[in-house]
Amino acid sequence: MKRLLCALSVLIVLVPTITYAALPNRPIHWGFKKSVNEEPPYAGAEYDEVLAKYGAVYKGDPDKKIMYLTFDSGYENGQMPKILKVLKKEKVPATFFVTGHFLLSQPELARQIVDEGHIIGNHSWHHPDFTRVSDERVREELNKVKIKTKEITGQKKMKYLRPPRGVFSERTMQIAKEEGYTHIFWSLAFVDWNVNSQKGWQYSYNNIMKQAHPGAIILLHSVSKDNADALEQAIKDLKDRGYKFKNLDHLMKKK
Repeated sequence: MKRLLCALSVLIVLVPTITYAALPNRPIHWGFKKSVNEEPPYAGAEYDEVLAKYGAVYKGDPDKKIMYLTFDSGYENGQMPKILKVLKKEKVPATFFVTGHFLLSQPELARQIVDEGHIIGNHSWHHPDFTRVSDERVREELNKVKIKTKEITGQKKMKYLRPPRGVFSERTMQIAKEEGYTHIFWSLAFVDWNVNSQKGWQYSYNNIMKQAHPGAIILLHSVSKDNADALEQAIKDLKDRGYKFKNLDHLMKKK
């Protein structure tokens, strides 16, 4: 019996412990071929495989004219009140992926987002490249946003994550999954975040309408004046094309 116990002890010691270091941490930068003629874009087999492995999404049902409007809100640039006014007027739900800076500097707007029926998602506290920080730092970045959002708005759950900078790895996706998050990428986007290079509402409008497709997850940055000015007309014209807008909970129920 003693020999058997000793042998088992050796086996237990020799069995390797699975750690996140065993998962690939190669940075993946989200990207895809843009939609043309309302055909849903394709990110490629490699991306599709990784996303499926961790339950992530970047588009909805390609056969239904439903769209999902999302905003990345790292900070406030005076455009959010107009955006929220348009969404309320048009009865369109949205998800706002916020950072710690937004929550600390704009608690009233954060409350308004939730009070008006929108969802707040996690965009990390400091907006770091998750692939360059420790496991513990990733968890801390996510938890701080979740806790502060609940404290400010009363939103009980935080289920959706948009990785800062659009950079991720299998390691960071696994950590986020264990924290209860679903990665939400996007299938419609354009260069809109540079507040020093705004091009007018027509630029935003044209990009939205040109890339529109069934199941689109639209990414807009809420700091963009172009987006704020174009949003109402884009929503109205998309509705005229037969599109409806739903929130991310609707999308995930279909999965």
